[in-house]
Amino acid sequence: LHMGKTMKEDLTVVAKYIKQLYPPEFNVFSIYAELYHNYFASQAKKNAESHLEDKDIYLLLSWVHNFYPKEMRKDHALAMELDKVKLGSLLPSSLSKELEKKYLDSEEVTVKTSLSRCLDKEIQRWKEDKEPEKLNGHFQSELLGIFVIQSIYSGQKRAEDISKAVGEELSHRLLKELPAFLRSYRDAFEDFKEKSKKHTYYKPILIANINNCWNFR
Repeated sequence: LHMGKTMKEDLTVVAKYIKQLYPPEFNVFSIYAELYHNYFASQAKKNAESHLEDKDIYLLLSWVHNFYPKEMRKDHALAMELDKVKLGSLLPSSLSKELEKKYLDSEEVTVKTSLSRCLDKEIQRWKEDKEPEKLNGHFQSELLGIFVIQSIYSGQKRAEDISKAVGEELSHRLLKELPAFLRSYRDAFEDFKEKSKKHTYYKPILIANINNCWNFR
């Protein structure tokens, strides 16, 4: 953040006040921009090659794909000048792809674990002597019907915020996880139907789960 702010502010000063003090052939703005970019890129590469937590990988990819090319370099005071310089990306393509794979692997595991825990909690609620919750007057499981969908959607949204390509890849992966989750859900529900017919709230629980199907569709 400090480097980005410094680069943006300093290059704005160069564009507005300094470059006109030199002959055009000196390419003063280009020289400043390349030096700042090279330093920024070297620091990004150094960070990318170190051990990073998941949230750090996400932040670094956000800089590579969004903050740096779209917000900083497209600033109205700098865009025209920077378009002439062709600075390139903050990270080499191979290193960027490596980070993207780590992020995607981690996010896939996170969502998969979240779905599994959600189902475990739902199964536990079926065993309790409690009536299911009602949403808009109908028995429904907020935990399953809303939490699962939100977990998948928010995972996709985070990935899309990095780049369209990363978002598409995660969506492809999660579309494999959802059917697997639904199969586990179906099996657990069938087991409950067979073994819990004497449950006090057997019928409301059946209705709540049937009502969930519409949300999942």
